[in-house]
Amino acid sequence: MKLTMVKVVSTAAMMATIALTGCSAKRTGTSEVVVAPMGVPGGVGYYNGGAVVTNSTSVITAAGANPNAVYFGFDSSEIDAQGQAVLNQQAQFLQANPSARVAIAGHTDERGSREYNLALGERRAQAAQAYLATSGVSASRMEAISYGEDQPADPGHDEAAWAKNRRAEISY
Repeated sequence: MKLTMVKVVSTAAMMATIALTGCSAKRTGTSEVVVAPMGVPGGVGYYNGGAVVTNSTSVITAAGANPNAVYFGFDSSEIDAQGQAVLNQQAQFLQANPSARVAIAGHTDERGSREYNLALGERRAQAAQAYLATSGVSASRMEAISYGEDQPADPGHDEAAWAKNRRAEISY
């Protein structure tokens, strides 16, 4: 029993160390993140070089300006004019690249139950998928998934953060 407890404690300590320090043996004072859409098989698509940022505020700002995201109002899956413009551009790209497949991820802000937010994220992803389908993109090339509140673009707890988190993100 004592040996099992020692193993559990040492495993927990090791996992905490990895989580806090990362797996890299060499660490610097800042972390660097490249914010860019995923690549598209057989083409460059709308990728324009991305942005290299060195702090979390810049990452959040870059995510808020995501050209591959459709943003939604509170408790809504209705696509507004901004969303239509984003999806029209995505539809043009998909029509020009018939081998490209698209994943549409629905997201919500933190308000509401987990089950409700997963369902709302699904409705948002499906709304974007339906819009692309009416624009001539084959349903077999699209996948809709919901992350609910689990992957916020902005970890804040105010209206500005929640507005960034109510979205459907298109990736290839």
